[in-house]
Amino acid sequence: MGRISVTESVTLDGIMQGLGRVDEDTRSGFARGGWGAGYQDEVSMTFMGERMTGEGVMLFGRRTYEDMLGYWTAATDPNPFTQYLTQVQKYVVSRAPNPSTMKLDHPNSTLLTGEATHTVRDLKDRTDGNITILGSGELVRALHTAGMVDEYILQIHPIVLGQGTALFGAADRANLTLQRSVTTTTGVIIAQYSVTPVSSGSDEAESGDR
Repeated sequence: MGRISVTESVTLDGIMQGLGRVDEDTRSGFARGGWGAGYQDEVSMTFMGERMTGEGVMLFGRRTYEDMLGYWTAATDPNPFTQYLTQVQKYVVSRAPNPSTMKLDHPNSTLLTGEATHTVRDLKDRTDGNITILGSGELVRALHTAGMVDEYILQIHPIVLGQGTALFGAADRANLTLQRSVTTTTGVIIAQYSVTPVSSGSDEAESGDR
């Protein structure tokens, strides 16, 4: 069975929207995109480069797939991502009403159509190794609610935006155990957490203590 590992860049107030560019994601009037500029350094590149090796597959929401693959496959500067993202097997989740008309523009890409929790559960059952998700906030929130995420790697930036889409929103409770942490030269904390399932009685027990 596969293991779902989610990697996200977030602000201190949990915003994940519009990391890379001002116009990356302006949904709901978001006007503070590009907040991640200037925070990448050798420490973060090395950490992420380590993640882009070995066996496993990648999983994307359609929007992130198009944006991320479009950017990195056009990059000309040496980096640890372009070759890996091109060669790795990629699965793209979509609820499009006419999947037969959809075209995935990058090699080694497979479309998963239907409800994400169902199609991804099937993928997890038939996959060995890591299933890595980058970005894809709507997909991550659905899988988090379904208790399907096994690991979070959060790049926590020293910024408070006060606006935008939060990674978890009003998500269900999850208990995280810190496995590893690294601080970059720009103040970004990279924290790797394993997810511990919350028993059904946990919230009831807490309620009784109030």
